[in-house]
Amino acid sequence: MVTIASLWLPILVSAVFVFIMSMLVHMVFKYHSNDFRKFPNEDAVADALRKLNIPDGEYALPKAADMKEFGSAEFQEKVKKGPNLMMTIWGGTAPSMTKELTLWFLYLILVGVFAAYVAGRALEPGAHYLSVFRFAGVTAFACYAMAEIQRTIWWRQSWSNTLKSMFDGLLYALLTGGTFGWLWPAM
Repeated sequence: MVTIASLWLPILVSAVFVFIMSMLVHMVFKYHSNDFRKFPNEDAVADALRKLNIPDGEYALPKAADMKEFGSAEFQEKVKKGPNLMMTIWGGTAPSMTKELTLWFLYLILVGVFAAYVAGRALEPGAHYLSVFRFAGVTAFACYAMAEIQRTIWWRQSWSNTLKSMFDGLLYALLTGGTFGWLWPAM
């Protein structure tokens, strides 16, 4: 068994590598640039929503209060009439990604901790690179990628967006597994 504390270096280094890869994915490779479509009349939609002064949060339209209302003819008519949507609203803030990038890096460390826990419980110091790679990599892949499928099932995210995000998760998992294999403690 290898303790999580003894794996602090691969946890942090893999987080740095994945952070850099995620920047490359979004700023250089840019295959996520068409994940969201632009409203045909963006200004009119923004003006209409702005006038409603909707508080920050996640919304569904239409939204049933319970399953009884969901099954009602009135609610089903609203669904048929449309539009139907799920959206997140947040107020106007100065463009900055500092909070999000900080939280992203903390998340990367958390994934590393989970990878360290699983690999550390399964393997001993001096374990073969490929064994470490497999345990840490599959754990990281499960953390980074598998929840994307839920977004398609429940929130109608397109399969193409889901598959692109899962591919990102695969890249991140390969980096995590490789880093853990490289920096795994010797006997």
